[in-house]
Amino acid sequence: MATTNDLKNGITLNIDNQLWNVVEFQHVKPGKGPAFVRTKLKHVLSGKVVDKTFNAGLKIEVATVDKRDMTYLYKDGDDFVFMDKETYDQMTITAATVGDAANYMLEEVKAVVAVYEGEPLYIELPASVELKITYTEPGLQGDRSSAGSKPATLQTGVEIQVPLFINQDEIVRVDTRDGSYLGRVN
Repeated sequence: MATTNDLKNGITLNIDNQLWNVVEFQHVKPGKGPAFVRTKLKHVLSGKVVDKTFNAGLKIEVATVDKRDMTYLYKDGDDFVFMDKETYDQMTITAATVGDAANYMLEEVKAVVAVYEGEPLYIELPASVELKITYTEPGLQGDRSSAGSKPATLQTGVEIQVPLFINQDEIVRVDTRDGSYLGRVN
């Protein structure tokens, strides 16, 4: 147990048996009345963001979420198998928990797996990954980066938008948060 005075960004709280990450917080001391803490909380599983106000000094339950550095090994049916880099233990994680991160994962990619009471909650990939384009329409002479974009299929099977001058079999850097094209890898 902790108090609202101990809140920090990124800490995970257990409120009504649901896990919430503190996105931001602010201690407020009005001229009249007691002090309070205004927070913005993000639900760990659904991603829903809510604003919640606590009285100052109120006791809240802090959840101990273990973030482990792991390596993605292979896909087993619909599940994904990861290996802990320190203990070499393997963990099978469901496709629902992996979510959209599966679109940017190749074997041997490094990831952070958040675990609470032995259950994986979510996966954090690096901010960007380098993937090969397996199919895209050929670019035309004179195409420039500001001229527009075209669809391209990556080696993981996901389709993103790339500039017209990008060709098939090139390696590109992709943002894992929104799937946007970041640049060509030389």
